[in-house]
Amino acid sequence: MLFTAPGAVEVCTEEMAPPQGDELLIETVVSAISAGTEMLFYRGQVPAGMAADSSIAGLTDEVRYPLKYGYACVGRVCEVADPLARQAETTEADGPIDAAGAEDTRYYFAFHPHESHFYASPQALLPVPEGILPRQAALLPNAETAVNLVMDGAPLVGERAVVMGLGIVGLLTTALLAQFPLAALIAVDPLPHRRRLARRLGASQAIDPGGGDGPETLQEALADGGEQHGVDLIYELSGQPAALDAAVSAAGFDSRIVVGSWYGTKPATLQLGGSFHRNRIRLISSQVSTIAPQLRGRWTKARRMESAWQLLAKLPSEELISHRFPLEQADEAYRLIDSCPEQTLQVILDYSF
Repeated sequence: MLFTAPGAVEVCTEEMAPPQGDELLIETVVSAISAGTEMLFYRGQVPAGMAADSSIAGLTDEVRYPLKYGYACVGRVCEVADPLARQAETTEADGPIDAAGAEDTRYYFAFHPHESHFYASPQALLPVPEGILPRQAALLPNAETAVNLVMDGAPLVGERAVVMGLGIVGLLTTALLAQFPLAALIAVDPLPHRRRLARRLGASQAIDPGGGDGPETLQEALADGGEQHGVDLIYELSGQPAALDAAVSAAGFDSRIVVGSWYGTKPATLQLGGSFHRNRIRLISSQVSTIAPQLRGRWTKARRMESAWQLLAKLPSEELISHRFPLEQADEAYRLIDSCPEQTLQVILDYSF
């Protein structure tokens, strides 16, 4: 699948290059569309001169159309280029493919663009844990992002936390924060079905920022015995720059605002002349391709990924996946996300239709 120009997606057939070394041929079962990052590419809102993704092999070239993108494929091994090399690379715990070419029936996750088949090295494949379905596994990048966001925000006992934006990442972040003993966990989004799901995932309150629940309701929710404390920890995950300014207004003294949104070319206009300066508010940029420097002595990406798998295993994935499209209808899937975001949550491309 290719982004051929802003607003244009095309499913095409191409001849695959021969495998290199120990690469395996993967047949994709499902892949997940990112309603945040991918839509920036779809809308042509990625800053000029940037790599598509400097942390993913094959996506390090500068952004230009036509472009392959995507980073959430789940599939099966259907061909082993070098079985002996594969056996040497696969651990005993993973259940190696034997040199005779015995069929590997497991599913694997790969950070790879939307393609029906692709070659990948064994090191680039993550075995899907037993009990997790392929469509659940396709949510892994979002779960890993939620884990990284919570690690960067470092919530404390008794804090008041707000999640602004209840797309798939916002909902997963809410579910993870709900496991902490917070004084309040408030989810903010204009869409009622997302607010309802946030409550089910553990939010103590869900607020419509543009309706009757606006800023006054948020302040009331954070009041303690009539005293206004403001918010201790805010996650801006809406993808809307205006939400960041609203977060600054709601933040309390010495609070943290974790910005997980990537705005692309959309400018963010902030009012920093009021409470921001005197309240010593900290803005934290959080992005999943790296681990915060202060945590790298004990945390690795593999350890963080294990936490993401554990989060996925606990979630009602069927409620988080709103639509499934066959790969051939990928253009329809992207148009729906772009034009009717209120109807979608996680959209999946299904290669089995």
